[in-house]
Amino acid sequence: MESFDLVVIGAGPGGYIAAIRAAQLGLRAALVEKRSSLGGTCLNVGCIPSKALLESSELYAAARNELAAHGVVLESVSLDLETMMQRKQAIVDELVGGIAMLMKKNKIEVHAGTAELKGEGRVMVHGASSDTELHGDAIVLATGSLPIELPFMPFDGERVVSSTEALSFTEVPDHLLVVGGGAVGLELGSVWSRLGAKVTVVEMLPTITPFADSQMAKNLERALKDQGLDLRLKTKVTEAVVDRDGVTVTLVDDKDAAGKLTVDRVLVAVGRRPFTDGLGLEAAGLVTDESGRIEVDEHLRTAVDGIYAIGDLVRGPMLAHKAEDEGIAAAELIAGKAGHVSYGTIPNVVYTDPELAAVGKTESELKQEGVPFKAGRFQFAANGRAKSLGRQHGMVKILAHKETDRILGVHIVGPRASELIAEAVVAMEFAASAEDLARTVHAHPTLSEVVREAALAVDKRAIHG
Repeated sequence: MESFDLVVIGAGPGGYIAAIRAAQLGLRAALVEKRSSLGGTCLNVGCIPSKALLESSELYAAARNELAAHGVVLESVSLDLETMMQRKQAIVDELVGGIAMLMKKNKIEVHAGTAELKGEGRVMVHGASSDTELHGDAIVLATGSLPIELPFMPFDGERVVSSTEALSFTEVPDHLLVVGGGAVGLELGSVWSRLGAKVTVVEMLPTITPFADSQMAKNLERALKDQGLDLRLKTKVTEAVVDRDGVTVTLVDDKDAAGKLTVDRVLVAVGRRPFTDGLGLEAAGLVTDESGRIEVDEHLRTAVDGIYAIGDLVRGPMLAHKAEDEGIAAAELIAGKAGHVSYGTIPNVVYTDPELAAVGKTESELKQEGVPFKAGRFQFAANGRAKSLGRQHGMVKILAHKETDRILGVHIVGPRASELIAEAVVAMEFAASAEDLARTVHAHPTLSEVVREAALAVDKRAIHG
């Protein structure tokens, strides 16, 4: 049995980063991963391949519908889906290889196989041909999550699929039904809509992107409808019949009106569940809550001494960057350093076009908590850079405390919102006021000027609005 200062189970964004940070701090670390490649769901079948397809599909849609307005006239535009998929996979392969190099650089021992906790710091790694037992003075659980399956419509990998299969269709479906109006469903629905599919999105709640500020969700909803997505809110799927030609689903709305819809494929994107199958939690003395998550304290420690848990296994949003920060914090705490995650300033992004990005509190949350606030809003339509990009839809909204002016939340729907939100995160990390942001010089012409104008609008003094 080989001993380590730290054994990390799971090589996704939380796990491999925890191992690297531990190695930087002088700990001898081992990393266990059941996949044949490192990087977890995010890199292999999640964040990275989806963003590659989003970018490619946006360029295809622009070539078909937008370039003529710029004076770029094409004789014809055609889709080579195989090349698009090859480009996506090449990006994934390059990044996976990069993580493997980082493991070697930091002298982290990688063990391929499924990990099982055996108690007292022992981890059994079930490999393809043999088992290996490891011992860790500390163990970090970072096994991530899996797509939730609907009991009446199980995944079959062909007609009823998860996001994994929806990233690798070999042909554009004529009609794709997306169940779930969150980030995954809207992003992949957008990809296939741009590439020529009819896309219907079904969401049980009265709004898409339920985590978002309601005004911004409505703003994004209008944009996606304009692009041709059929969004059916307050509607659920109650039955599905799969045959060789497609899937016939029964839809029921909030008035109990039922209807049937026949589609080529169904993408189920109703959320994810923590993945702890076969991990041996019970043998290790760990239990999960009703949602399958492992309870941890403010230092990411579980109820069992020496075992930590991070990422999708614990409370909070299931986001790669949240897992990354928790991985760093866990490694630092194990090494006897101060580790901390600022949960109040974790940004959330939907990579549609326009993008939606948010950090901090929404208007409804502040109202429910009884926090006095003031709001500043500014439209991208009044911004020169947005006009030159041909991306004028959307707005920035800043919520600040009515008495102290401290920024409480920033919400963006618009071009490159995923990049613009970083300024808001930094400002909130330093407890900045709306006045601080309003007094900060922003380059002209840039999209970031919309953020400044929204900060000015908090006190009703926007310059260009």
